[in-house]
Amino acid sequence: MDTLTESYWNNRYQTNDFSWDLGEPSIPLKKYIEQLDNKELKILIPGAGNAYEAELLFQLGFKNVYVLDFAETPLLNIKKRSPVFPSHQLIQQDFFEHEGQYDLIFEQTFFCAINPNLRPQYVQHMRSLLNSNGKIVGLLFNDILNIDHPPFGGNEVEYNQLFSEYFNIIKIETCYNSIKPREGRELFIIMQPKSI
Repeated sequence: MDTLTESYWNNRYQTNDFSWDLGEPSIPLKKYIEQLDNKELKILIPGAGNAYEAELLFQLGFKNVYVLDFAETPLLNIKKRSPVFPSHQLIQQDFFEHEGQYDLIFEQTFFCAINPNLRPQYVQHMRSLLNSNGKIVGLLFNDILNIDHPPFGGNEVEYNQLFSEYFNIIKIETCYNSIKPREGRELFIIMQPKSI
């Protein structure tokens, strides 16, 4: 699993080997985004891939949206589809090296793409990137999936144990509006950082 490098992910995008990509924002996140009214929110989408949610946010007037990915190819894809999206907000970087403070972080198929051994570090780093009133909002797979290559699965009990040291879990429940192939296999999450 040391093979999950920048070149590995670039190759997946360059060869169109990304079956997780829906070609549009996921319905649960789209519905959540559509009810947001504070256009000043500073938003991060880490491990974003083609980041259709970022385009939707930008179209709806959220101009403080940052897209982070290890691979360059999906960031170039976003720029091609949405030339007005600010280039300095498309960040090619290792998530674990990224610094900043955000009001909202969207989790969409990033958690399941990293080596499961890095999950505790992911949780801690997410906490460090959120301001005290910030939130993680997104989707986690409630399924075993794969053990030797992404996507890596998990379950609600595991996630509760993993996140609860650093986050207050506001919501973790089975998605009612997943796409057909993911029905019953996704958890919608809302989490807020605990006070340090």
